[in-house]
Parts: sequence; structure tokens; C-alpha cells
Amino acid sequence: MFGANGRMGSEVVRAVTQAADTELVAAVDEASQRESAGGADVVVDFTHPDAVMDNLRWLVANGIHVVVGTSGFDEARLSEVRDLLAHHPGVRVLVAPNFGIAAVLMMHFAEKAAPFFDSAEIVELHHPNKVDAPSGTAQRTAELVSRAREQAGADAMPDATTSEAPGARGADVAGVPVHALRMAGSIAHQEVLFGTHGETLKIRHDSMSRESFMPGVLLGVRQVADLPQQLTVGLEPLLGLE
Repeated sequence: MFGANGRMGSEVVRAVTQAADTELVAAVDEASQRESAGGADVVVDFTHPDAVMDNLRWLVANGIHVVVGTSGFDEARLSEVRDLLAHHPGVRVLVAPNFGIAAVLMMHFAEKAAPFFDSAEIVELHHPNKVDAPSGTAQRTAELVSRAREQAGADAMPDATTSEAPGARGADVAGVPVHALRMAGSIAHQEVLFGTHGETLKIRHDSMSRESFMPGVLLGVRQVADLPQQLTVGLEPLLGLE
């Protein structure tokens, strides 16, 4: 486990230790400790966007499968991971924007709904200690919604705004407005809002505790080595949702 002392990392350590079919080899929280994970079959990374790529380079070079929950994976980073893996054909990497099963279903449902509505926006809420905005889940959801609308030939979303305070309409992520809230008392929450003539649809997911992510993390640990692709993004293939 990389990032073992963090909020998510400590929860993963607990889950792996308690599961009957997994064994914790090393709890790593500093790059200098990575050598202790050399005998692992799989490493789970919940570190920091500034550290994760260096961790991946080391892990892939050492032939270790990786389950990544760290945020910050845009297409440029994913492309770099593919290049790394091309030189190590036996290694598999799973990058999951969210390990909550319900959160994955929320993204799946949003993708299915997107072509049927004129408007789509995303509001995500997280604790104030989160370092990135928007969240990886919101980023991924926006990309899925945008792709589904494009494939369906949907028109551009209506928006007559010509004057606004900076950021008032949120961040443009793949053409979808995303609004990020950082609030004390929150863990991880997201609402996808759709609108068309005469009706709206809201799809909302709430994580009440970090324990909610552990079934997805353990699923990734158990299946990453057998994934058909060297790089898999999202839990959808593991859940049969593709």
C-alpha cells in the first residue's frame, strides 16, 4: 500500500488486512520506503498527484501490477502510462476515478442518459482537504457525458450567458460545466443534472464514509492481474458495465 498513512490509505490497509484472501506486504508512505514493496503482486496507490507518476515508473519497471486511486490522470498522463507499459507487457495498471460501486453506477447511468437531454451539468462536493478540483470522478463523468452526446449527434447545450463573474458557470470539462464545492462535513458527493423541455433528471451519489470505497479497491486488487488490457480506466469492465 502506497500512501498508507493517508485517509484513504489507512482504510485500504485495514480492508486488505481483514480480507481473507489478501495479505499486506508493505505499508509505504515515503518514496524511500518503496523497496519494501518489492515482493508484492499488486500495489495500491493512494498518494498525491505530484508523486503518483514516479511511483508508477518504479512499480512498472519492477513488474508489479498497480491499482491507482490517486487523482490527476488526464489523457496526457494516461498516454505516459501506456508508454511505460509498452516496455513491460506482463504488467497491468488499473486507474479508477472512483472505487465506490454506487459511484461507478452513477457515472454509467449518466452516460446512458446524456443523449436524451439538452443540458447537462455536474456539481461535486468534497472535504476541504482535497487538493484537486474538479475531482477525478467529476472529470471522468464529464468526459463520459460529452462522449455520449457527441456519439448521438446532440446539439451544443443552450447557454445565453454573455457576462459572468470568473468561474460562475463552473469549469468547462469536455464541454460540460463542472462546479466543485469544498465544504467541511463532506466526504465525497456528486450530482449530475440533466434538463430538457418540461422535465429534469438528477443522478446523485453520496459517500458517507471511506469504507464505501473498499469493496471496489479489493475488487481491483483481486482482478487487476487478469485484465485483458495493460491499462484499464475505471471499474466498469470489472463490473460488466461496458
